Amino acid sequence: MSETAVCVENLTKKFGGFTAVSDVSFLVEKGEIFGFLGANGAGKSTTIRMLCGILPPTSGKAVVAGYSVADYPGMVRQNIGYMSQKFSLYDELTVDENMRFFARLYSVPYGIFEERITETVKMVSLDGYEKIRAGSLSAGIKQRLSLACAIIHSPKIIFLDEPTSGVDPVTRRSFWDLIYSFSAAGVTIFVTTHYMDEAEYCDRIAMISSGKLREIGTPTQLKTDRMIWDVFCITGKNLAGIAKIMTGRECVFDVGLLSDSVRLLCSGLSGCDIERILKSAGETDVCVSKTEASLEDVFVSLSGGRS
Repeated sequence: MSETAVCVENLTKKFGGFTAVSDVSFLVEKGEIFGFLGANGAGKSTTIRMLCGILPPTSGKAVVAGYSVADYPGMVRQNIGYMSQKFSLYDELTVDENMRFFARLYSVPYGIFEERITETVKMVSLDGYEKIRAGSLSAGIKQRLSLACAIIHSPKIIFLDEPTSGVDPVTRRSFWDLIYSFSAAGVTIFVTTHYMDEAEYCDRIAMISSGKLREIGTPTQLKTDRMIWDVFCITGKNLAGIAKIMTGRECVFDVGLLSDSVRLLCSGLSGCDIERILKSAGETDVCVSKTEASLEDVFVSLSGGRS
């Protein structure tokens, strides 16, 4: 059997004259945690909805769980789990009622129905919430319920669209612990996110901006082999002034003013060159050092500042 869980070739989606996703191609291997990283409006949700058989593509091809999305969207939906970006369960139903509804929707066999409900409740730590209406739950518990309904039928591929948006860091970390446990069991995870630090948790990352796929690789590959600019850290007494001096200069592509430093993305400049520019502008008390790129640096360099 093929070890490919998702195969995408030249996938495109247009809404009238607007192209939301343009000629995207990639593979996702079985058991992989595959991150789709991009800003809001970059085309992440549109792509994931096409792969889940919810939106028909304008052109191109996608095969998910062995089924063509264009030809067998119903079979695709039966073989995957999908957690949408916005909470889309039934507020008036309890946690238990929502889970039972989705278990029936996904045709969980009668013989294992109750067992599967119990297992899933424990798996996502919903014990004690079973009789509470979904609309009364906190954002973190709603997130767990959405995940529970997406995995109730034990899918081999789970699509998670911005799953941790709007939750606190502790809840986000515990959610990723669950993702790791699924991956360890051989489940393929396809997750969209705009959190750069969260993308570090993925085995591989695809960076998308303005509907176009910019680069694919492991977090380490992207930060080392694929970074096209140099990154410098500048410290000094007048950080706002330093940032102003460097902004808009030739060969300087991005200037980030942080609480304790200025982060500079540039090409063709050395640390000595930067010090010379700053000193000639009156900033003599500065320290310039070359530093490692972050995923955010890579994304900015590859997207050219586009979303």
